[in-house]
Order: sequence, then C-alpha cells, then structure tokens
Amino acid sequence: MAWIKVIDEHEAEGELKEAYDFIKSQRGKFGNVLRLHSLNPKALRLGADFMWWLMRGESGVSTAQREMIATAVSATANCRY
Repeated sequence: MAWIKVIDEHEAEGELKEAYDFIKSQRGKFGNVLRLHSLNPKALRLGADFMWWLMRGESGVSTAQREMIATAVSATANCRY
C-alpha cells in the first residue's frame, strides 16, 4: 500500500488553510481523497471544484444517477473508495 504525506486540517496554514476552509464551507465536509492534494493547495482547490462540477453541476443526469455511475465504475475497477 502506498503512503502519501498529507497535511491535516489542524496543521494547515496560509493558502492550504484557506482552501480547506472554503471547501468545508461550500460542501459541509472534506473527503480524504482531497487531502491527497494537501501539498499543492492550487491542485486541491481545482480538483475539488472539478469534482463538485462533475457531481453537482448542471446536467441532464441527476445527482443520484451520477453517484450510481461513480459507484459502478469504482466497483468495476475494484476501488474501495
């Protein structure tokens, strides 16, 4: 199993703390997959915005349908996340 250094929310400062705070204020929670980007706050913010747009943005596919698609893709790829 790979281990990736991450900066916890309680240790975050500057641009990273701002990114953590913004994401939590917009979404109410902060997934572990986003913490993987903690060493690069710009990538963290862009990745979070992109994921939010994919899963919640305007689309002909409902949020529930998008979640089902994501679950099926993860299961097919043997991804437990």
